[in-house]
Amino acid sequence: MNERLRQIGETGVRKKQKVTARQDLRSLWRDFLRWAGNLSPTRTLGRVLDRKLTEADIPLKGGEFIVMVALLAMGSGAFVFAVAFDLKLSLVAGAFSGVIPLIMVNGKRQRWLALFNHQMCDALTLLSTSLRSGFSLMQGMDLVEKELQGPVGKEFGRTLSEIGLGTSTEEALKNMAARVNSRDLDLVVTAVLIQRQVGGNLAEVLDNIASVIRERVNMKREIRALTAQGRMSGLLIGILPLLLCLYIMLTNPPYLLELFTEPLGRIMLVIAIVGEVLGYLTIRKIVDIDV
Repeated sequence: MNERLRQIGETGVRKKQKVTARQDLRSLWRDFLRWAGNLSPTRTLGRVLDRKLTEADIPLKGGEFIVMVALLAMGSGAFVFAVAFDLKLSLVAGAFSGVIPLIMVNGKRQRWLALFNHQMCDALTLLSTSLRSGFSLMQGMDLVEKELQGPVGKEFGRTLSEIGLGTSTEEALKNMAARVNSRDLDLVVTAVLIQRQVGGNLAEVLDNIASVIRERVNMKREIRALTAQGRMSGLLIGILPLLLCLYIMLTNPPYLLELFTEPLGRIMLVIAIVGEVLGYLTIRKIVDIDV
């Protein structure tokens, strides 16, 4: 029994040591990111990304994100060079690895914004109902924070925290609109600010805005359904050359390698890539109807 208890105690100590080691590594990593992100070049470049990271709800500063992207690009390039001993290929791999995080940030920002706009109707309905029940605007916002999970509840909670720290209600609402960068939220904030200046039935105004947003969401869904064929065509047009290239590479590699070894082949390859990108962007522009 004593031996068993001793083993259990040693296991607990080892687990605690592992957890402490992980926490120390995370703290060291965060300190390094903070230090490197505050350097003059990274801080200057990071100002361009600060807004996008905030809109994507990523808890990083722009300078810290630049450092992570640079480390990823250098690591990928070094790994490819160590495996293939090809400088050009390693540079391409490093550049590709540096672009991927930016694409992921933009994608996360779009998903976060879409979820926020999707929750706005419920938030406005809940807020107008609370106002009709005799609650103040701040109490209604607190109710929205508690009842709705996700982007809307988080942003309303952040706004209430700013107000609690001494920021005026008008300034806190403007800060929320600037962080989220949503047209629907801009409309709501403008209506609230006007109501606070000239008065009026805010609950009715919020109900009208919720109705407009709901109709816009339904229209976007209908447009998305009508343009599904065009979007699928653009996807197939973009993927088909890659699949054909892969098939030729597997069945007859010398036939395709001339594109990479001959000067004329490289020029043709560049023209093909540029045409692919322009075609995809053109089709996307055609089917992207603003509502």
